[in-house]
Amino acid sequence: MATTKKPTGKTGKMEDSEFHEFFVDELKDIYWAEKHLAKALPKMKKASTSPDLAAAFEKHTAETEQHISTLEQVFELLGEKATAKKCDAMAGLLEEANGIIEDTDSGTMIRDAGLILAAQKVEHYEIATYGTLRVFAENMGHTDVVDLLSQTLENEKATDVALTTIAEGFVNEQAAAE
Repeated sequence: MATTKKPTGKTGKMEDSEFHEFFVDELKDIYWAEKHLAKALPKMKKASTSPDLAAAFEKHTAETEQHISTLEQVFELLGEKATAKKCDAMAGLLEEANGIIEDTDSGTMIRDAGLILAAQKVEHYEIATYGTLRVFAENMGHTDVVDLLSQTLENEKATDVALTTIAEGFVNEQAAAE
């Protein structure tokens, strides 16, 4: 039996639409992801050998806390409660990061190379998610949400570039020599 939905336009908020519900559900997913990443980054910092990598993880911890606050603003703008729904993708990525820490020797650049790999997998997941959510918000006419998600997206891209710079600057070369 088909259900009749009222038509919604690009300028409407579409709160009653299935697409809006899907959007909110995916916001809950990335909210969980950011909250768990904020807990994992200090462990990754502690496991780092390079002071540059440790500093990058410390900086990204603060940025991740800001991403959590930004998502809370997004929920508020949408008239939704900020709730988290387990993100299986982030759970797996963080489990992989823990495995790298367990499987590499402390104080080595091999561990740092592995941590950068794990962190960049996380960044690429976040870039894909925020990029898509931004486009969803755009299509529903949530311009205020688009602006917030765009800021977070740009920050995630900058973190990815910073990690690449550290890897290519010295970590990968030193790891290969170990």
